[in-house]
Amino acid sequence: MSAETADEHHPHAAAAELPIFVTKRTFVQDRPAAYGVAGAGMPVLFLHGWALGHHTYKSVVRRIAADGCAVYAPALPGFGGTSDLPGDDFSMVGYGQWINDFLDAIGIDEPVVVVGHSFGGGVATRFAHDDFNRVRSLVLVNAVGGSTWQKGRVLRSISERPLWDWGVHFPGDIWPLRQASRVLPVIVEDFLPNMMRNPRAIAKVANLARRADLRHELEVLRSKKLPITILWATRDGVIPRESFEALCVAAGVKGEVVEGSHSWLIADPERFGEVMTNVLQVAQAARALESEPATEAATEHPVRRLVKRVSRARRPRLVE
Repeated sequence: MSAETADEHHPHAAAAELPIFVTKRTFVQDRPAAYGVAGAGMPVLFLHGWALGHHTYKSVVRRIAADGCAVYAPALPGFGGTSDLPGDDFSMVGYGQWINDFLDAIGIDEPVVVVGHSFGGGVATRFAHDDFNRVRSLVLVNAVGGSTWQKGRVLRSISERPLWDWGVHFPGDIWPLRQASRVLPVIVEDFLPNMMRNPRAIAKVANLARRADLRHELEVLRSKKLPITILWATRDGVIPRESFEALCVAAGVKGEVVEGSHSWLIADPERFGEVMTNVLQVAQAARALESEPATEAATEHPVRRLVKRVSRARRPRLVE
């Protein structure tokens, strides 16, 4: 077990003010799994993007944890030292089941706020759909699953988007230079070891992410009234705007657009934390209501009490 005490990517707060990020190992489905954890309080599950791992997002995790949460960030199967899914289980359904078993392995028995970035957003959606009672709310950040891509004036399935077109947009996710100096060191920390350790998993998961269509799952979650937040960044060439909008339509939410690229949250964890603050306050207020005595609940409508608790929460300015 090791602890990360430095926070070089959090310019607005001293490292001592943020919870420590601790790396741990466990067994999920009788196979080794790695994960990071920070903070204490309401459980939050953070799922990383393609070819990365829990180390990449340690500043993001610590910033979320600073809002009074215990944040768990597993390295998904095939990455970061976590064993691959068996061949028969290699699917979004299989990844969702792995998440369910991971929560069992670390002893989380209450609903969690699930946050997923990129490929992790697809896994988060599938998990929320299949294990609805384990999820308090869902946050999708530049997530896969919208399955829509525009070529010229025609909307097509994103599975028709050629791999070379995906590839030409990845360098744009790093620049400008100021962002590259923040993003490259933390991405390299996970990407290069993953590439050397398990290049086959990187290729397989890329194809799985590219073909993911999770609109039906979001429609089901919408019908069940699960709180869903969907974020996208203006310069994201990896996830097209059309795909983001398709997710929003399926979930029945407006969606929120911020300035940045596909990895904007890695480049600026503080800004991501500001966006997340309101989501977490609402979830924490709902969690507190669940623990209040029935006699108090009978004196005032729970929705009215919830509104009172979060009325002072201010959302950061977003790009329309």
